[in-house]
Amino acid sequence: MPVTYRADHVGSLLRPAALQRARQDPSTSPGALRQLEDEHVVALLAHQQALGFRVFTDGELRRSHFMGDFYDSVDGLDRDGSIAGAWRGQQGATASSAVVSVAGLVVDRIKQTKRLTKHEVDFLTRHSPGAVKMTLPSANQFPAIAYRKGVSDCAYPTHSEFLWDVVPIIKAEIDALVAEGVTYIQIDAPRYSYYLDPKWREHIQREMNVSPDEALDEAVRVDNVCLAGARRPGVTLAIHLCRGNNRSQWYAEGSYDPIAEKLFSELDVDLFLLEYESSRAGSFEPLRFVPKEKGVVLGLVSSKFPQLEYEDRLLRRIDEAARYVPLENLAISPQCGFASSLEGNLLTEDEQWSKLSLVADTARRVWGTT
Repeated sequence: MPVTYRADHVGSLLRPAALQRARQDPSTSPGALRQLEDEHVVALLAHQQALGFRVFTDGELRRSHFMGDFYDSVDGLDRDGSIAGAWRGQQGATASSAVVSVAGLVVDRIKQTKRLTKHEVDFLTRHSPGAVKMTLPSANQFPAIAYRKGVSDCAYPTHSEFLWDVVPIIKAEIDALVAEGVTYIQIDAPRYSYYLDPKWREHIQREMNVSPDEALDEAVRVDNVCLAGARRPGVTLAIHLCRGNNRSQWYAEGSYDPIAEKLFSELDVDLFLLEYESSRAGSFEPLRFVPKEKGVVLGLVSSKFPQLEYEDRLLRRIDEAARYVPLENLAISPQCGFASSLEGNLLTEDEQWSKLSLVADTARRVWGTT
């Protein structure tokens, strides 16, 4: 059975206000910040346990954003960049140019200086009341955001050459996590959504000078190389297909149809965490391509907006998905994290926990367990 946990979440949780203030205060020492992080991680673990979750994350509380561990562990970046792009808000009528400070552009050959998640996993495995989930960005994420013509090509002539230099770093981290006994590893992969949205397919052709179909083939090869050799009995390998998550905004829309057959059949993972909380994702019909030995976590609960979904509607949606994937191969989660960046989405911590409580309650109603 490909699904172990019926109630899941993508990983990141809202940073508590006290932790936000400490990060913004230049007088906060590294030791004091680490102690505060430890305290809040322990509290988050207890809250997840109280809701009935059986797999646990640290909420990515120690990261500046979901990719932060990579940038903190690699030289060769200018450390002064940001992402500016077309992000869409709740109404979807207008695009905003939101700038997300994450890290800089690649300006030299990259060199790893330390492990990505060692500082997180050591504490988490000591304190977690159950199985641990660790999240990592896909290697495919970085050329799209850290490579700029006229700046980065002094170090790497092409996006692809830079991409393949990222691969051994991500692969080594996955291998290390498996060796340390982590039983759930999730790759976060927003860039696959580029291949289902016409405007972003055009962007790939224009900016990367490669056809979207060729880029998609390479992206699948890259993730499979990163995951190669990581499969062990009892270890879940998963990928989250994101459509953008910044202050309750998104950047990609469209059905999974253009990528479903290739991704579901070729990506060497056990689980696909799919965003299905709104009509932006289209129907469940592309799930017909999911092989019987793989599972799907249905992201039916919005992590972007505070309005609480109706449980009966979630039950109907699960029934609809079960027309294409057997019910025993399904699970439920929010569609994305609550705080892919430090600032987080536009809802309160109480609203976040209400969403996660709904996920756990729905899982118990459908499968009798979380």
